[in-house]
Amino acid sequence: MSDMVSEEQDLDIKVAYLSAEDLKIAASLLYQAYHDDPVFLDIFNSEKTDYEQRLRTSIREELSAFWHAKQPMVGLYLGETMVGVACLNNPNEGCTSERFWHWRLKMLLGAGYFSTKQMIEKEKTVLAEVPMKKFHMLSFIAIHPLHQHHGFGHYLMAAVNTILEENKESEGVAVFATTSKYKDFFKDVDYDFIKEVSVGKVSGSLMVHFR
Repeated sequence: MSDMVSEEQDLDIKVAYLSAEDLKIAASLLYQAYHDDPVFLDIFNSEKTDYEQRLRTSIREELSAFWHAKQPMVGLYLGETMVGVACLNNPNEGCTSERFWHWRLKMLLGAGYFSTKQMIEKEKTVLAEVPMKKFHMLSFIAIHPLHQHHGFGHYLMAAVNTILEENKESEGVAVFATTSKYKDFFKDVDYDFIKEVSVGKVSGSLMVHFR
């Protein structure tokens, strides 16, 4: 699909919608980003030896569900190399993990019944607190570890804003920030703190960028 952000003259940076061929790399980036995320450590029980395998399965199936539902997924590229990715739910498509029975079945087989149930409950809990009726949900965002702290996240969020502007029915973008680092980042890109939300044993910050 077409590029969303023009290339920088000196760094050759661009943001574009993901193609099917990009999904494997995107899954790898997200796995690295969310490996130590408090919510996923809790949901997938990081003390078990198969934690990493179940997390990989979950992320892979999430991306597959996003792709088949034609939800907006964008990649940040440095030259030809993907160094970042962001995945959103469109407001018209709903923002719930109960959206696909085949997704739930694959999750049950790969991640286990309890983890799948917790993933669904996590989304229900967070979405219930969003102070908007029609909105985008920023479900995943990641920058490659070697390219963090160089401003690349701001390019990715500019693309998220472009998606918001293209969908006039959306009132804004919501995100659940699980660490102080993420909270500071989203605050820096004009997201307002709404409230603390508890998911299982973990609490995080619900933040919103209003149109």
